[in-house]
Amino acid sequence: MMTKNADKKREQMIMFCMDDMVPQNHMLRLIDKAIDWTFIYDLVEEKYCPDNGRPSMDPVMLIKIPFIQYLYGIKSMRQTIREIEVNVAYRWFLGLDMMDPVPHFSTFGKNYTRRFKDTDLFEQIFAKILEDCMKFNLVDTEQIFVDSTHVKACANSKKMRKRVAHEQALWYEEELQKEITKDREAHGKKPLKEKDRNDPHSGGGGRADSQEEITEGAKTQKCSTTDPESGWFRKGEHKHVFAYAVETACDKHGWILGYSVHPGNEHDSRTFKPLYDKIKNYRPAMIVADAGYRTPAIAHELLKDGVEPLFPYKRPMTKDGFFRKYEYVYDEAYDCYLCPENQILSYHTTNRDGYKEYQSCKEVCSQCPSIHKCTESKNHVKVVTRHVWEEYMEKAEDIRHTLGNKEIYELRKETIERIFGTAKEQHGFRYTQYIGKARMEMKAGLTFACMNLKKLAKLLENRASKIPKFLSFLGFWVEESLFIEKWCWE
Repeated sequence: MMTKNADKKREQMIMFCMDDMVPQNHMLRLIDKAIDWTFIYDLVEEKYCPDNGRPSMDPVMLIKIPFIQYLYGIKSMRQTIREIEVNVAYRWFLGLDMMDPVPHFSTFGKNYTRRFKDTDLFEQIFAKILEDCMKFNLVDTEQIFVDSTHVKACANSKKMRKRVAHEQALWYEEELQKEITKDREAHGKKPLKEKDRNDPHSGGGGRADSQEEITEGAKTQKCSTTDPESGWFRKGEHKHVFAYAVETACDKHGWILGYSVHPGNEHDSRTFKPLYDKIKNYRPAMIVADAGYRTPAIAHELLKDGVEPLFPYKRPMTKDGFFRKYEYVYDEAYDCYLCPENQILSYHTTNRDGYKEYQSCKEVCSQCPSIHKCTESKNHVKVVTRHVWEEYMEKAEDIRHTLGNKEIYELRKETIERIFGTAKEQHGFRYTQYIGKARMEMKAGLTFACMNLKKLAKLLENRASKIPKFLSFLGFWVEESLFIEKWCWE
């Protein structure tokens, strides 16, 4: 029998409780139970006038709105407000009833510009949620996994201009220059002259005005006219886009411990220091990273702090048919290299990049039968380089071969790589609709805070659901014990 009453209840008036309309196992209810949101009042108190002005919107509700957006991967703030208007659970989470007006979609953006811009509010929110996770002993910082992912910027790839590429100062440059000077003095060499950082031809990091003329021969790079803080990026088969690189750290259970945001064209090894400064406070025993971080500077920094670096094997970049670098044996006692034909490559100099150069004798090499597999230089001289911090790379290689570390490195696909996949597929982290590095940092902080909070809420719910079962089992065990004791007495 067919029923035809689809439109009968559209104008029906009923009385109901908002709390009854949200299921007990709804994600927003679990999240609201897992954290006390009143901590936001303390963070933003100084941003509001204490004794005059119009009453403001509740700051907690204001912060919860983008939480809803990133938690459910909604594309924009405009669409988020539309969803809040018709979703009872969203209204319940924000503290709105069915008749309360929903804030305009521009409200959060205006408050960000006027109150929260140039502050670390969102990083503090992320840190507070992570602190709550640590209170339940859920986070294990003994092994920390580090990697970066790229987020497409809100910039048209066709709207760009050329600008002079100024080399940025390396985070380890001062310490490296001291090591280079010390090594050159030990070999009887004069110290190198300092580079002129104001000269664009010198490779320095001088600054220049955005309207400067590009001189002939100067190295240039592409810059977006929409979002100049993003970087021109291409990886693998991906098309060229402007993007941001979000460097992230997590533990072996997938809890996100820290993040940092950089232009998409900066290499991971150059942007490692800001993230490391955040996570080294957790005193990790080991940091696991991919081949992009396998550099002497990072190995030196970690081992100096007593942290074991775990890097993967990196295939030699030598041309096919030529000797690999490991076939040239270093003699530490005589500070020289031995080639596969047992000829000596002696120390020549230490360059600005921190590499010691060892050269062969051209008279000997010109008569060598294996020269076609050794070098293509016109003067028949083979040069092998060794970094002044190469010993730290050798220690890192020994760590890689330690029993059990291969299994630890394989956890990357279950930890940091899974975090990036989940963030992009479920939380709208594949691209950003914000312009500027500051807003990208806000997006990263709120997204990772949502992921930690969602995980915390689920774990606490699972713990709570197991308590009644345990109490039931405990009661059954007590009854059985009393019965057995009574039977024994009888």
